[in-house]
Amino acid sequence: MTEAGKRIRIAVAGLGVIARTVHLPLLRRRADLFDIVALSDLSPSRLAELGTRYGVEPARRYPDATTMLAAGGCDAVLLATSGSHGNLAAAALGRGLPALCEKPLAYTLAEADRLTGSGTAPLMVGYMKQYDPAVAEAARLLDEIGGPAAVHAVEVTVLHAAGDQQLAFANLPPAPRDVPAAELARLREADERLLDAAVGGDAAARTLYQILINSVSHDLSLLRLFTGAPVTVDHVATWPLAPDGPAEPSVEISGRLPHGGRYGIRWLNLPDCPAYRETVTLHHARGALELVFPSPYLLNAPTTLTAVDRHGDGERRTEFRSVTEAFEQELVAFHAMVTEGARPLTGIAEGAADLRTSQQVVRRYGELTGAAIGGEAAS
Repeated sequence: MTEAGKRIRIAVAGLGVIARTVHLPLLRRRADLFDIVALSDLSPSRLAELGTRYGVEPARRYPDATTMLAAGGCDAVLLATSGSHGNLAAAALGRGLPALCEKPLAYTLAEADRLTGSGTAPLMVGYMKQYDPAVAEAARLLDEIGGPAAVHAVEVTVLHAAGDQQLAFANLPPAPRDVPAAELARLREADERLLDAAVGGDAAARTLYQILINSVSHDLSLLRLFTGAPVTVDHVATWPLAPDGPAEPSVEISGRLPHGGRYGIRWLNLPDCPAYRETVTLHHARGALELVFPSPYLLNAPTTLTAVDRHGDGERRTEFRSVTEAFEQELVAFHAMVTEGARPLTGIAEGAADLRTSQQVVRRYGELTGAAIGGEAAS
């Protein structure tokens, strides 16, 4: 185990958008805590470019994550590959390597169950919003008024702008064209089999499930943080922007919180929306706590927390903002997990709970629409 306060030799698997725009720049920023010693990616050109930029020796640049993990020479691994992370997470934990795993943790509950017995190394699921200073302040204020039992209702609205809208500022290079086609096809087929095992073959149910585990899971993680688990799923609806609009629909979910309150989540797929915006409002008997998140790719753009309560015979609104980056706080917490044994806000059990809730949503969708739901969600 790395000693507390020491730099962690970290290996990064997957060099896509989130690694390029967020993780690698922040790992370099926090060179007091991390030393990037190995990289892996399917694209040789992307691997060469980012390996050179971040000073990783050519011998420590690998064409796939499995080979990188087998080579050793690191203290921990960051998993930022696309699709399910179940197999890679199991390989890392089996080698005693603590893992910071981007969501989704896995596609199936069976994968998550296998992780529990994959070794003694810890795992953190990358829900950076749980580490946002505004979220931490909201949790503190909620504790002062009675904790989860004080929450009467939670309202979530996500205006989901298209990726190119959110990333226009970054001037990213075009997607590489040198990814081996056979390897890409193999990985896609593996993910298709996992989706079958999770929710069955219905196309609409599979699309809904991917929206849930790839995006709405952030909101499920905040529900857990503020109100506990599990929640019920009473209502699910999806609808397209237009008959000839994007393939991904908008999604609405509602149900009951553990202490009897209600929640509602609206994830609106609005490709041409000028800016991503996510609002999470916790209503309680004495007022409300409202969080407004910017696009996650805008490092150090503050989340705004507005606390509303009574003051005399009027309303008082108190605003909290911090430019401390949530992704950076997540890395600090990961370092503490590796070096001090600090418990992550979301580990394997909590990540599995979010998968379970997502499958409950899909099952309820099938009950309400007649869609044929299979796999784990059917049970």
